[in-house]
Amino acid sequence: MSRHSAFNSPFLLGFEHLERLLERTAKSAGDSYPPYNIEQQGDDKLRITLAVAGFTRDELAVTVEDNQLVIRGKQSESADKTFLHRGIAARQFQRAFVLAEGIEVTGAELENGLLTISLARPRAETRVQTIEITPAKRGTRAEGGQP
Repeated sequence: MSRHSAFNSPFLLGFEHLERLLERTAKSAGDSYPPYNIEQQGDDKLRITLAVAGFTRDELAVTVEDNQLVIRGKQSESADKTFLHRGIAARQFQRAFVLAEGIEVTGAELENGLLTISLARPRAETRVQTIEITPAKRGTRAEGGQP
């Protein structure tokens, strides 16, 4: 059975990567840990805040991989502790956000169990390009034509 995609239109050239991004985003939509907020700060800045209580700076990693912001957390287990009750699990996580072309991560801070990641979005520029039409070389025609 074939899948139908909005990106199969012959008028959408070179958008295959968007379809892959949407599929990747749909796969991670069910993850709920750690909880996070996304705030818009003005026209060109964003801030993502993740609740990472119990994690130290050394147990967190923030990377950008192929236009994807990836936050990983891994707590180290202490072998010398004996728990009578363990209600706080030392768990690892990975949270990913797909970034639009040109968005830059400008910083990350950890304070009071909240990891804040600052992003900058460049202002869109209108771009007009004129393509020169050159005469065809004698004896050749566009592909698909007959001589």
